[in-house]
Amino acid sequence: MAPEPDTLLVIDTATEACSVALFDRGALIASDHAVMGRGHAERLVPMIARLPGKGRAAAVLVNCGPGSFTGVRVGLAAARALGLAWNVPVSGYSTLSLVAAMALAEAADGAGVDVAMTGGHGEYFVQGFDARGVATGALASLTPDAAAAACTRMHVAGSMAQALVAARGFGTAQPLLPDARSALLLAPDARTLAADPVYGRGADAKPMAVQPSVPAVAPV
Repeated sequence: MAPEPDTLLVIDTATEACSVALFDRGALIASDHAVMGRGHAERLVPMIARLPGKGRAAAVLVNCGPGSFTGVRVGLAAARALGLAWNVPVSGYSTLSLVAAMALAEAADGAGVDVAMTGGHGEYFVQGFDARGVATGALASLTPDAAAAACTRMHVAGSMAQALVAARGFGTAQPLLPDARSALLLAPDARTLAADPVYGRGADAKPMAVQPSVPAVAPV
């Protein structure tokens, strides 16, 4: 396992929240955080610029998604650009993994957590995690009813936690959005994703069927 970098810049723009955090030897030294819905592209660069040394670090860590299509791409574009400019490594993590880590840091029952986040087209992104924050199943994009049936743990965290718990009629909901300031709650191996988008569901656009060409017929 690679050693922790001396300094680390974390960028998280995949959901309604937009946040950045600068760590030095594992200690948080500066951060910014806002829940804003839209406008991540306009806010992110000034947020980074206000950090000490304009956020320059020995490594960059970024939320790869799933979440907002635009938000995921904004964060990844910034992380890749800074990594290239500073000649430092860039790696990523999952939205749901960080929300799980944040929830488990406050839990005492050791029973793990199900995470439910806003998805596309009225669906929820859901995934279960054990008490160590290790995923117990694959990330899925499900309708609310299917998500309520699939998530059986008492503890549910995430932006759709309250709606899911209300729909199934039991459990404890912990509304949470990912926050760059909490990134080091993730296990080291949960911070090693490639800096590529994790959309969590298939593309909405469908490829058009290619019509077979009709050979030209010469006039008789």
